[in-house]
Amino acid sequence: MSKADHAHFFDELSVGEVARRSGLAVSTIHFYEAKGLIRSARSSGNQRRYPREVLRRVAIIKVAQRTGIPLKTIGDAFKALPSERTPTAEDWSRLSSVWKVELERRIDRLTRLRDHLTDCIGCGCLSVKSCPLHNPWDRLGEQGVGPRLLDPD
Repeated sequence: MSKADHAHFFDELSVGEVARRSGLAVSTIHFYEAKGLIRSARSSGNQRRYPREVLRRVAIIKVAQRTGIPLKTIGDAFKALPSERTPTAEDWSRLSSVWKVELERRIDRLTRLRDHLTDCIGCGCLSVKSCPLHNPWDRLGEQGVGPRLLDPD
């Protein structure tokens, strides 16, 4: 192995190294790759090799998922990133600002849900007059499908 090949080899990570360093299962790394969220190249021995920048991408995926961002939305955002380099703080700022609006809507929705369900959970529908889910004769069905009162979106 030449000096250049040796240096390049150590700039890349095996799937096991990515899993260990990211705290994810190897199957999760493979899943992210299958979804197009991360990429690898094949070594001469046909083993997957990931660029080191994959660790930052995986970290972004994990943080975004914990906040409820769907993988498709993460993938769409990653399409705007250059594939040849590690995402920068500026890239992260741009991504997170797009996601912030969606997160604010989710927080508002969850707050409404929490505030309205406090009296209903576990009551066994004994307080029909004060229940925000009360819907005699399915009148709310005329407004559309789904939970009309607690999730008007």
